[in-house]
Amino acid sequence: MSIILDELIRGADSAYRDFHARLIPTIDKDTILGVRGPVSRAIAKKYANTPCGKEFLQALPHRYYDENLAHAYMLGYYRADDIMDKIEAFLPYMDNWAVVDSCVANLKKFFKIPDSVLNFVKSTLKSDSEYTVRFGIVCLLDYYLTESHAKTAIELVKGVKSDKFYIKMAQAWFFATALTKHYSLALPVIEGRELDAWVHNKSIQKARESYRIPTKIKQYLNTLRIK
Repeated sequence: MSIILDELIRGADSAYRDFHARLIPTIDKDTILGVRGPVSRAIAKKYANTPCGKEFLQALPHRYYDENLAHAYMLGYYRADDIMDKIEAFLPYMDNWAVVDSCVANLKKFFKIPDSVLNFVKSTLKSDSEYTVRFGIVCLLDYYLTESHAKTAIELVKGVKSDKFYIKMAQAWFFATALTKHYSLALPVIEGRELDAWVHNKSIQKARESYRIPTKIKQYLNTLRIK
């Protein structure tokens, strides 16, 4: 047993395990230890850039969901020029939405110069893996809905065609966020009904739940729902 796994086991909370397992129904509950986020983050920070941490990142696949989450957090502590191979190695083992989203959220150093890694993000959208595609969409959501990249990001996410639930949900979150940040760019996609019907309606639903969108716009968006 690795030192990192030992610390994760000692930090586990059975009550939290039961709660968290309900949020990730696609993985075996027996693979969840129940380590709370702050504990996992602290362990990742402690061992990042250490010989033990580097060995842990190479020891794939991990047995536990909590190890994957610690792995995702740990990647955020590496330099942008020392992380591409580590992300690529980990991608095939991201098997649920929580690890994907947590990993992306921690890659701020990697996306410091978004143009330099855009081709990599584009490549993930072509994957046959549900969670690799979700990874790409969440990257575009978190780092490319900017003035200089929003148009490109919208076109890329619009172009993803899939019947996988966690891909479609990521698309819906993307377009709901795009409607709040770049309404004039995202609205034509909704008005033109260019998305899968489920994604279209879920995007409108999530946008209408946002406090950042005025009531009149919410009312208009509601008229665009596909019945």
